[in-house]
Amino acid sequence: MATRRIISPPSTFSIQLRAISRQYSSSSSSTSTSHPRVPLAFDHHEPPKGGRHQQDAPIIFMHGLFGSKKNNRSVSRVLARDLKRHVYTVDLRNHGDSPHAPRHDYLAMADDVAGFIRDHGMQNPTLIGHSMGAKTAMTLGLSEPALIGDLVAVDNAPVDAALGGPFARYVQGMRRVDEAGVTRQSEADAILKEYEESVPIRQFLLGNLHRPEDSPALYKFRVPLDVLARSLDSLGDFPFKDPRAARFEKPALFVRGTRSHYVPDEVIPLIGQFFPRFTLVDIEAGHWVISEKPEEFLRAVIEFLTPKE
Repeated sequence: MATRRIISPPSTFSIQLRAISRQYSSSSSSTSTSHPRVPLAFDHHEPPKGGRHQQDAPIIFMHGLFGSKKNNRSVSRVLARDLKRHVYTVDLRNHGDSPHAPRHDYLAMADDVAGFIRDHGMQNPTLIGHSMGAKTAMTLGLSEPALIGDLVAVDNAPVDAALGGPFARYVQGMRRVDEAGVTRQSEADAILKEYEESVPIRQFLLGNLHRPEDSPALYKFRVPLDVLARSLDSLGDFPFKDPRAARFEKPALFVRGTRSHYVPDEVIPLIGQFFPRFTLVDIEAGHWVISEKPEEFLRAVIEFLTPKE
């Protein structure tokens, strides 16, 4: 069951978190244009006939680290059908079918999404993001609030938090797969098993395998492992430090997995300072909220995005 909790944040936040221990930098107040913007690959899920125009309040769905636009196809189709809105699932830079780039941080990813919105002439889009995609959505909301209508952040918060050992371990295992010259996915899975016991997580990582044109007999990972490995620290970071300098005054939904550590109770007041019109929904799940509890996730999002009379 999804549990709704509407939080009214207090006016002060005294808990010492890395997210507010640094001074705010004005360079984080908007997405940077000093780096080349990446055109994003996407899948387009259309609503039934009679739905909204594709430029009118579409939904943009963003995956997490090592994910792709394929991860959220099923829930995107339901959202398009039930909300009668166009849904675009995108591959963020260095993932899926989108181009690779040496820079991989939230300002760069948010700038890519901003370019996607403008290139498609979208008005008041909804951003939905999980994990890395959630921080990308929050970053764009704070840097260019006029560009979007509302946002849904799934199991992440606007704080600096170390990603921890698992992701670095995944990179090590994936590098071993690339070096081994495997010809079958089962061989790759056997290698990854030394780094991750969970079958669903291994299957998720193996979704990045492909056969390169220059060596079609072998399986390789399509994501640039070197780029992502050196970006792990920045992916735990959040580019905005001071909620007095940047706030998103439009509706925001935060969906939290109760068995996940990504959104502890201690950061909820800070969420409220950055996103004063936020709603929090707890779902009994781990970090992979959408795949673990898709019905509860859809119920929370559809209720949030359904116009109130």
